[in-house]
Amino acid sequence: MTTLEQVEKLCAMANISFEEAKTALDAANGDLLEAIIYLEKQGKVKAPTGGGYYSSGKTADPHAGAYKENCWEKQNHHCHGGKGFFSLMKRIGSFCLDMIRRGNANSFEVLKDEESKASVPVTVLALLMIFAFWITIPLIIVGLFFGFRYRFHGPDLSGKTVNDAMNSAADAAVNLKKSINND
Repeated sequence: MTTLEQVEKLCAMANISFEEAKTALDAANGDLLEAIIYLEKQGKVKAPTGGGYYSSGKTADPHAGAYKENCWEKQNHHCHGGKGFFSLMKRIGSFCLDMIRRGNANSFEVLKDEESKASVPVTVLALLMIFAFWITIPLIIVGLFFGFRYRFHGPDLSGKTVNDAMNSAADAAVNLKKSINND
């Protein structure tokens, strides 16, 4: 269904007659971009320089000799190369969901004498560190002095480097405790 507004917009964008615009829009089922492509194929509209598609940014204004911004570009800037608000929000959402999935697949374990006493998903640990860090961090530090050790376990965090750092912190706490008791 073609509207008068669409026909007028196509006339202005492509510098063609009303009848040509109506015919192109009818052939494209009211889709402006498809109508422009239809006109390009017929040779009634010059394709943009440098290849690509019609709404590639700016089009030459034959009357002014300058460049003017394409109306289609103004209204649908989010369609070009994924540079839009919704595209950005989608990427941020995907990143957050991926982090939550990874956090739930990996765990933070509390060990006493090489026996696991507690295990929580890394997502829970991260939330505790963000919203209750004044309780979580002192508890972890005090736990080191009572002989608890900590490690990360899971497909993404069971690397030797992270757990070696956790063990060296536990060893430092044990050495500090021994030095205090010997004095």
